[in-house]
Amino acid sequence: MSLQEKLEALKVATVEKIKAAEDLQLLNQIRVETLGKKGPITEVLRGMKDLSAEERPKIGSFANEIRDALTAEIEEKKAALEVAAMNKALAEESIDVTLPGKKMAQGTRHVLTQIMEEIEDIFIGMGYQVVEGYEVEQDHYNFERMNLPKDHPARDMQDTFYISDEILIRTHTSPVQARTMEKHDFTKGPLRMISPGKVFRRDTDDATHSHQFHQIEGLVIDEHITMGDLKGTLEALMQRMFGADREIRLRPSYFPFTEPSVEVDVSCFKCGGAGCNVCKHTGWIEILGAGMVHPNVLEMSGIDSEKYSGFAFGLGPDRIAMLRYGVNDIRNFYQNDVRFIRQFKGE
Repeated sequence: MSLQEKLEALKVATVEKIKAAEDLQLLNQIRVETLGKKGPITEVLRGMKDLSAEERPKIGSFANEIRDALTAEIEEKKAALEVAAMNKALAEESIDVTLPGKKMAQGTRHVLTQIMEEIEDIFIGMGYQVVEGYEVEQDHYNFERMNLPKDHPARDMQDTFYISDEILIRTHTSPVQARTMEKHDFTKGPLRMISPGKVFRRDTDDATHSHQFHQIEGLVIDEHITMGDLKGTLEALMQRMFGADREIRLRPSYFPFTEPSVEVDVSCFKCGGAGCNVCKHTGWIEILGAGMVHPNVLEMSGIDSEKYSGFAFGLGPDRIAMLRYGVNDIRNFYQNDVRFIRQFKGE
């Protein structure tokens, strides 16, 4: 049998193998065995040196034609196998788009954030600005500008985290008020502000105390501000937070930065004043502290206390949330227990 006949027979046999191949691995094996460096076609081309000058070009050209034809057959079969494999995978891995999807859990703002935003909205509606400040503060702004000079005994009311002799973690948001007072231009109108944020004190953590909690302080300064303005403002706040039939009462108290100072109680929203476990059977719930801004505080900010007066108050969103929702342990707000937090969906 001549070389040409051997090549033709090889082509026929290989084409049959290619058509019979059922997967890409077997097809690749056929390609290597037929067209590889050790395959029969390569052997024919290497043996052409033994042919006569007349046969050499004919056999070489025919061998190349056979190689090109087999290569084309292999590529065609490869494409067909790839399509078949993809169709098989699509059939086996198909997704039923008519099935109901998995519902994603929707988060919500923390209950304390909801309370603080609600209070902020109330005061913004009354023309107040919301001012935030530093959590790491100077002793000068945290205490001295609040009429609490060094060694003042009233400092013991706020056990403090000190970083150095002059730097501390703020115990209240009052420093924001001091910084705002010294910048405010009263020729452009009165100062009405609230300062929300986290505050820190060296309290022992228990059901009603935490070393970190939230506070919202308010401040109004203008000409002819009176205690009546304070009472009306706080009454409006309590009625928005706890119901339109709520009343408040003011009891004399002491704060270094206000004079006179008062504790503010709200009529019990659970029993309506009849007496229950929430109000300790008194009909009233202590809710915040307030008073008229001390003249010393005004003067230290460069404000004429003979011309201007003001009121200030401080309330705890944590306490309001505990009262509103009947939470008996403040630590629940900070332990990130999803079972507790998800109860307060918000709007």
